[in-house]
Amino acid sequence: MGLKKVLAERKTPIVKKWFDKVVETYPTDTARFLKRQKDPFGNPVGSTTFEALTRIFEELLKEAPDSEALQTAADPIIRIRAVQTMFSPAQAAGFPYFLKTIIREELESQLSDVQLLEALLAFDLEIDKLSLVTFNIYTKCRETVYQLKTNLERERLYKAFSRAGLVHEIPEDGPDLEEK
Repeated sequence: MGLKKVLAERKTPIVKKWFDKVVETYPTDTARFLKRQKDPFGNPVGSTTFEALTRIFEELLKEAPDSEALQTAADPIIRIRAVQTMFSPAQAAGFPYFLKTIIREELESQLSDVQLLEALLAFDLEIDKLSLVTFNIYTKCRETVYQLKTNLERERLYKAFSRAGLVHEIPEDGPDLEEK
C-alpha cells in the first residue's frame, strides 16, 4: 500500500495531532480554550485553524499537490498568526514541520519498509514546499500590516500638523514659483 493511501486512512488522528501541536504554540490558557471550544462563532481561530489544516493535509495527499491550492488552504492560518505579535516569523509560518514528526510517529512500525521510507522522503519535500509557501504568505501579510501602520501614522501626523496650522494646501496647478 502506498504512503498517501496509508496517510489517508489515518487522516483524522493525524490532523487532530497536527492541530494540537499548532495550538500548543499559544500560551497555555489560550491553547486550552482553542482545544476545548468547538463552536466556530465562539472560537473562530481554533475552527479556522482546524479547517485549514484539514484542507492542507487533503491537498498534500493528492497525487500532485497544487501549490496554489496549498496557498489558498494555508492563507487563513497565516493571516491569523501574522497579526499575533507573540510569534516570530519562524513560529508563525513553521507549523508545516510539525507534520513531519507526527507522520513519523504514526508510521513508526512501518518505517522499515524501504518503499514506504522513500515515499516518506518525497512527501517531506512536499511539506518543505508548503513551508516556503507559508513563509511567503506570512511575508506578504506582514508587509501589509506595516504599510497600514505607516499610512495610519502619516495620516495622524498630517491631521496634527493641519490642526496646528502647519499645513498649506498647494493649488492643483502647482505653486506659483515665477518671479515677478
